[in-house]
Amino acid sequence: MKTFLDCIPCIIRQALEAAKQISTDSAVHEQIIREVLCWISEMDMTKPAPAIGQRIHRRLRSMTGQEDPYRKVKDFHNRIVLALLPDLKTAITAAPDPLNMALRLAIAGNSIDMGVNGHITESAIHEAVFHALAAPFVGDMDEFRTAVSEARHILYLTDNAGEIVLDRLLIEQIGPARVTAAVRGAPAINDATRADALAVGLQEIVEVIDNGSDAPGTILDDCSPEFTRRFSEADLILAKGQGNFETLSDVPKNIYFLFKAKCFVVAEHAHVPLGTHVLIRSRAGLAAGGGL
Repeated sequence: MKTFLDCIPCIIRQALEAAKQISTDSAVHEQIIREVLCWISEMDMTKPAPAIGQRIHRRLRSMTGQEDPYRKVKDFHNRIVLALLPDLKTAITAAPDPLNMALRLAIAGNSIDMGVNGHITESAIHEAVFHALAAPFVGDMDEFRTAVSEARHILYLTDNAGEIVLDRLLIEQIGPARVTAAVRGAPAINDATRADALAVGLQEIVEVIDNGSDAPGTILDDCSPEFTRRFSEADLILAKGQGNFETLSDVPKNIYFLFKAKCFVVAEHAHVPLGTHVLIRSRAGLAAGGGL
């Protein structure tokens, strides 16, 4: 998915919000905005927006000397959702359709996105989780159920910290033995890394790898050889979050995207109303014959 002109104001806003999130120095805020404006004037609009997001957050880490500026926020989000885990497991077990409930919870977790909303409260997380089944939803659950049941090697691309706890619930319903979970290779906003997978116990149920990249999405050319091999070998990929949709929607693989449409450009590209919880199969994968 290319970068649209409507993405540009959002890129600038996110850069300023991120700068304020990790530094109180107004000189840092001004410097990053000036640099971002220069980058935008020269950017390749055929590339996805997470490419410039990667550049922005690398620069902020360099300017502030903070390797993982969102670490405290990520730990906070992990703790909040982990506290809900026992009750959510009980609810899934008692549900008439456990896979559907786990899926809806996993998508609801995509609300925990500091790249879109820089101020996520505990009450907002509770609201998203406990109203997951009431949220507007677009997706073919029967098709998804068939795809998951027939897949032999599933690569699950995680997105945010906190959200990764709910990913665990979905992976448990899918069947962990066939799943490899992938996290970011280095800090990118509040995206989950190996530290988050360890904190929520994901490695206890499934193999966890990282993609070798610090992009807030999956830019295959920037990923490690090991990850690209795993990506190529998977016969089904489950990709969480808008960043993965933006970077992988044109890749000819059998991919299901699971996210909340938090941006009107992404919502328009996915052909869903803003705010919708989305389960969508890659059109590029279908066109390339990416069936199971």
